[in-house]
Amino acid sequence: MQLRTNVSSLQGIIHVPGDKSISHRAVMLGAIAHGTTTIENFLPGEDCLSTIDCFRKMGVVIKQDGSHVVVEGKGQGGLQEPSDILHVGNSGTTARLLLGILAGCPFHACLIGDESIAKRPMGRVTKPLKMMGARIDGREHGNYTPISIRGGELQPIHYESPVASAQVKSAILLAGLATDGTTAVTEPNRSRDHTERMIRLFGGNVAVDGLTVAVTGPQQLAGTSIYVPGDISSAAFFLVAGAVVPNSEITLKNVGLNPTRTGIIDVLQKMGADITIANVRNEQTEPFGDITVRTSRLAATEISGELIPRLIDEIPIIALLATQAEGTTVIKDASELKVKETNRIDTVVTELRKLGAEIEATEDGMIIHGKSALKAEKAVVDSHGDHRIGMMLAIAACITKGAVHLKRPEAVAVSYPAFFDHLHSLI
Repeated sequence: MQLRTNVSSLQGIIHVPGDKSISHRAVMLGAIAHGTTTIENFLPGEDCLSTIDCFRKMGVVIKQDGSHVVVEGKGQGGLQEPSDILHVGNSGTTARLLLGILAGCPFHACLIGDESIAKRPMGRVTKPLKMMGARIDGREHGNYTPISIRGGELQPIHYESPVASAQVKSAILLAGLATDGTTAVTEPNRSRDHTERMIRLFGGNVAVDGLTVAVTGPQQLAGTSIYVPGDISSAAFFLVAGAVVPNSEITLKNVGLNPTRTGIIDVLQKMGADITIANVRNEQTEPFGDITVRTSRLAATEISGELIPRLIDEIPIIALLATQAEGTTVIKDASELKVKETNRIDTVVTELRKLGAEIEATEDGMIIHGKSALKAEKAVVDSHGDHRIGMMLAIAACITKGAVHLKRPEAVAVSYPAFFDHLHSLI
């Protein structure tokens, strides 16, 4: 795909698609709740459709019409043994959270994914689930797909997670909902809390004490109605675009503002971006509001520590942002990037260098020297099949002089099928 380059201005209003993390969890909890769950503004991207497909194979009736989804819940213990393999596609969230639910189900299931999933570590989830009593096997003792799991009666645990990962925490909590007793997870830093919020929305109980989250099971959840806010991880591409493309003003409507996810806004503000947030509502469950960003003069910063889990998915586009800031930006404590859809430290550095960015990889992050004038002599950049890399490169092209061709643009459909349409509507 030939990308638009050297864009003079971006102006307009965008409704980004529903949040991917919340869409996954709404279907999953709806499936194991009693009664009907209605989901509005669901993200019909490939990852979330993989979640729907897996639960249909376990006997759950799910009607999906675009962004409107109705789930007829089976109740705790009501899922059926699948007669087919559960294929999670490109979705690490589907794989890891599904393992948590399957751990409490008294049947056998086999889980596979695409080529990218086959390289992503599952041991961080299978280890605590095995400690609870699930029988799990697979490549390298259940560390990689394909994975076979036989669930059943579990024992509660208090797990000290070595990583701040919402997927690890959520898998254990979902298993805990089917377990007699109190199951708890303690993290080194706080990860996104969509699962905790959503369990409460479905009538369940979750206890939070500092960095420890616990559920006492077994719990029966009740079907509910959910509005999925816009995905701040998708909005991040346009937030950065508005800050770095000349003469720009972009408003993003109904964007999720969960405080465990707003690291991107903190970084933009710290770097001096002209950004305003208005019309914040729904603060009891999942807050959302409207964000406006304008072209800004930016200063370099350091991004590390407890901020990292709040913006881990936004680091590719933050790296681009840093190329347009005066000074040297350091991103560290982000080794989690190595086990995403690609090794995002390597792919970000490799691809941005093709456009003239001064950027270098470190063991747990990257160092970016700004401000760089991006330019290309017929550059060919590659998403590497990673949706967030593809979208970052499309925004990078907007501030690049010369011709830029993107390989594997279709990867963006994983989380933002309308991304290129929305980008072109602003030009």
